Amino acid sequence: MPWITRANRRRWALGLSAALLGLLAGSWPLQRGHSLVQRGRSPLYCIERPGTLWNGLAPLPPEFTSTCPVSDSYRREVQEGFSRVEQYRVPGWHPRAVAERLAAAGYRRVDDELSAADHYSAFLGRISPAELHYTAVKQGADTLITVSGAASPGPGSDPPESSP
Repeated sequence: MPWITRANRRRWALGLSAALLGLLAGSWPLQRGHSLVQRGRSPLYCIERPGTLWNGLAPLPPEFTSTCPVSDSYRREVQEGFSRVEQYRVPGWHPRAVAERLAAAGYRRVDDELSAADHYSAFLGRISPAELHYTAVKQGADTLITVSGAASPGPGSDPPESSP
């Protein structure tokens, strides 16, 4: 005796459709969470909004390549929400390439930590003390720029009030 007979074919089709729809609807949040887990394991684990600088603060110029530190401790801190870090590779020696874009978005240089022929570091912020650590190092013919700071809301959030 066949499982699907002419008499119950419609019932099977409706049941199968309902089960498939339920499976898809129930797995959508899991797929979203899975993509977040995958992002956490991917080489670009630190980039929340691809194609932008510092989580959407400004568009990523086409000559910039996003990357993330390979350090396990950085990866863990970012995944656990304790810190945020983004890296960009730029052709040529342009140590302030990202700093200029951050300045246009309201971040100012609070303090130059170190400046040399192949290295530049500074603290940047909208308030004092500085919120971001900015470093650029020469790597061959490229500049590797790292911006790091505490994990925080997205770019539309208002900076905290500075104390008098």
